[in-house]
Amino acid sequence: MTDHHETSRLGLQDNTEVLQRISTRLGERFTGVFAAETVERYVFESYTALARTARITTYLPATTEHFASDRLNALAKSKGEAASEVPEVLFVCVQNAGRSQMAAALLAVEARGRIKVRSAGSMPAAELDPAVVAVMSEMGLDLSRNYPKPLTDDVVRASDVVITMGCGDSCPIYPGKRYEDWDLPDPAGQNPDTVRDIRDRIHDRVKILVHSLSQEPLRG
Repeated sequence: MTDHHETSRLGLQDNTEVLQRISTRLGERFTGVFAAETVERYVFESYTALARTARITTYLPATTEHFASDRLNALAKSKGEAASEVPEVLFVCVQNAGRSQMAAALLAVEARGRIKVRSAGSMPAAELDPAVVAVMSEMGLDLSRNYPKPLTDDVVRASDVVITMGCGDSCPIYPGKRYEDWDLPDPAGQNPDTVRDIRDRIHDRVKILVHSLSQEPLRG
């Protein structure tokens, strides 16, 4: 297993072959939408962004492919190259290790495919808060393979609703989007009962959000 200290030793150069294979796969998926050079740039940028904070790099190629693919989908929507038939919601907190991850997981369950859900952090952590993973598992939701993702302009542009949680002014503002700020305590360093309370408060807000979006569907 590769730890964080090996990330700089392995470096981008040592992973070039792997990243080029990912670029080829995504290039085929986005044929006719993006040039191969654009896809490759997004793959390498995504790898670099994730590698900065990755503590364990075993899954870094897989998370890079997932992250780059999601960013390219978001870019395609924002440029009008792809249509979305459902509203897209982005949750943003500082580390993307607690509140925004819980909110995204809970919304995905409540929405049942009727809403596209993303989360990101203005200063992403190396991994999810273990207490958050534990209290979510109590609800049957496995966040153990989730990873903190950096906030990028493309996912903000693609979103219909942007919900911030304690990240201040780090999220760019674009016209035509619905912005909300959920004032919730940070679960980091809290005891399990407090984290459960935060989870339940998020769940209540998520249910209201789902209802509001079903009453007034957003059109991109």
